[in-house]
Amino acid sequence: MDKKLPKPTTGDKFHTGIKAGLSAVPSVGCVAAELFNSLFKSPLEKRRDKWLEELSEELIKLQDEVKDLSWEKLSKNELFISTVMQASQIAMRNHQKEKKLALLNAIKNTAIGKTPEENIQMMFLNYIDTLTPWHLKILKYLQNPKEWGIQNKITYPNWPMGGPATVLEFAFPDLKDKREVYTKLIRDLENYGLVGKDVSSRMHTTVTADGMFQGMTTTFGNQFIKFISS
Repeated sequence: MDKKLPKPTTGDKFHTGIKAGLSAVPSVGCVAAELFNSLFKSPLEKRRDKWLEELSEELIKLQDEVKDLSWEKLSKNELFISTVMQASQIAMRNHQKEKKLALLNAIKNTAIGKTPEENIQMMFLNYIDTLTPWHLKILKYLQNPKEWGIQNKITYPNWPMGGPATVLEFAFPDLKDKREVYTKLIRDLENYGLVGKDVSSRMHTTVTADGMFQGMTTTFGNQFIKFISS
């Protein structure tokens, strides 16, 4: 379902109101208003400009890295244009760096043709919008806990056996003793079909050491991870 761009925040309204007030001041009104505008740019404008700057930088880098990728080809690629438009709307509604990175990677993968079927791709963009950074972190972790630990420079203890939740809480100290929180996060991923249906119930089941590090994402989940990864 398409979503509209965010409405102006209180900060935007404050910015507009102050600028209008300064403009009404005799003699120095216009000068003061322009000075204010240059010093205190609208929050929405700042977010938009920052996003467009980051997007431009990433696409320029990509063009240098990928042979035969040209602006002309991209300008005629309807899927790429639709992806940029949808991703930009999502970016304007979010400030979390994890989501911004996922959106940038999705756009870059679309530019080079490394994407799933078009309808699935649109679903994945909506997933980025609705899922939290915690969902995205845990999903990538559940794909391969051991490899995730290596990439994030985490040395796991040599557990003889235990539950997958033991590894999860070690990997994410902020989630230690917060069973209800990460169970809810995992159930959300189950509902999206990104991890197995019984993952949340298996997290506290005692298994072998190898079982504690077993990957739990679905093929669909792996597709999504690939789409939002560099």
